[in-house]
Amino acid sequence: MSVSKNTEKRADDMQVKKKAVKLVIAHLKKKVSKEYMGIEYLIDWLAEMDALLEKEEFDVREYYSMRKQLNSVVESTLDEEMRGKIRNSWHSFGKALDKKAKPY
Repeated sequence: MSVSKNTEKRADDMQVKKKAVKLVIAHLKKKVSKEYMGIEYLIDWLAEMDALLEKEEFDVREYYSMRKQLNSVVESTLDEEMRGKIRNSWHSFGKALDKKAKPY
């Protein structure tokens, strides 16, 4: 595999990861359907995540950092049902960061 193909494959992988993360965030926003104690932490996190997704470049380290922060949000959520929903999104976020572009 040539260097340019390697770079192209890496760029494709990053696009796939970013798109997958966007889907996870969209689903998480739909899950937040009620007020609960600690929702402000999730709202703040979602605002940070939206700002990150608006960036043109994709630095996977920033996304891993946001995933760690989401884990903190899970731990600060007292509502058991919402904690489960956010934890599922945290897990999906990890899977999204593992995605790779399909070979042609």
